[in-house]
Amino acid sequence: QVQFVESGGGLVQPGESLRLSCATSGSILALYAMGWYRQAPGKQRTLVAVYRSGSSTVYTDSVKGRFTISRDNAKNTVYLQMNSLKPEDTAVYYCNRYPAFDYWGQGTQVTVSS
Repeated sequence: QVQFVESGGGLVQPGESLRLSCATSGSILALYAMGWYRQAPGKQRTLVAVYRSGSSTVYTDSVKGRFTISRDNAKNTVYLQMNSLKPEDTAVYYCNRYPAFDYWGQGTQVTVSS
């Protein structure tokens, strides 16, 4: 079973930045588009960003211009650079294939609060 290991979350103030990392297998990165998802308290998990083959990227409207998804195939890692963070970005962040498999990693908590 493929594993996704997310890291890099934390507690930050509005306007600050974080970079999330997701370690997975090289075969997954080679075969599939990858996505970052998030689940805010009391809400369903939603898609935040996608990295497609050919290096094209897609973002949900609320993070456009602030978040950047990237990948390092040599490190089997997908990143999410998050700038100008807002309280509404508070959530547990997950990575997965896009579209997602049925199983998920543990996620990493991002809390934006003053």
